[in-house]
Amino acid sequence: MSQPVPETDIRDFLRTRRARLTPEQAGLAPYPGARRVPGLRREEVAQLAGVSVDYYVRLERGRTTAVSAAVLNAVAHALQLDDTERDHLFALADPAGQQTDTTTAQRARLGLLRVLENVTDVPALLLGHRLDVLAVNHLARALYGDFEGLPAGERNMARYLFLAPQARDLYVDWHETARENVGMLRLYASHHPRDPRLAQLAGELSAGDGDFRRWWSEHDVYQPTYGSKRYRHPFAGDVTLGFEAFTPIGEPDQTLGLYTVEPGSPSENALRMLAAEGTAGSTRTDGTRP
Repeated sequence: MSQPVPETDIRDFLRTRRARLTPEQAGLAPYPGARRVPGLRREEVAQLAGVSVDYYVRLERGRTTAVSAAVLNAVAHALQLDDTERDHLFALADPAGQQTDTTTAQRARLGLLRVLENVTDVPALLLGHRLDVLAVNHLARALYGDFEGLPAGERNMARYLFLAPQARDLYVDWHETARENVGMLRLYASHHPRDPRLAQLAGELSAGDGDFRRWWSEHDVYQPTYGSKRYRHPFAGDVTLGFEAFTPIGEPDQTLGLYTVEPGSPSENALRMLAAEGTAGSTRTDGTRP
């Protein structure tokens, strides 16, 4: 797969955002006669944003050199983008201003490693560029498998979700979680438009999994915040965990994921069983014990 092309990315992102909105949803009168495109036409987006049709067409074609923040905000409002999508649009419109140094090896700083070590009752993990798994605590290792036992280039949450067969069995709501991870990669791509390793990863996953290929083409973006996940672990059984996602200060491309569990719940008992039975640190990536 070739290196991501910013012009193509902004074109496809705006096109897919237009396609999901009907004139009625946008507050416009229904267009008379048959519509040749799903969702809004370019002329309608331009009308809603208060710009000329020619200006909007040039924007959608990636000609963003002189585009103002006011115009981008107007387009974001016209297309009813949420905050994450708006951030994505601004990043796509200014690829030259985004971070380009993706060659430096990622590392978890000592303080964050100690945070993971000190979290002993629930899983915790640290993700970096392209959803690379930088560090996990003992219960995350027991829940997901031994990422640290994989070659450095394969320690990646997206690769795990789409290429490891056991992942589809582990996540009760696999489709939802997998789509969120695709959205996280898309969001990362707009801030690192010239990352060849991301292009390589996206190409590998597109070739290896039809779900990834379809969702990648939809250009949805996702920023993790908080929520819950349901698992069906081969040893611990059904487990429901809350999660909170944080961006460590000083590490803008890293995500610290801390899980929570309801006190006294079957899920808490399941986590205790994982720790007590010695699966922490000895669970393989295929979900079997050595």
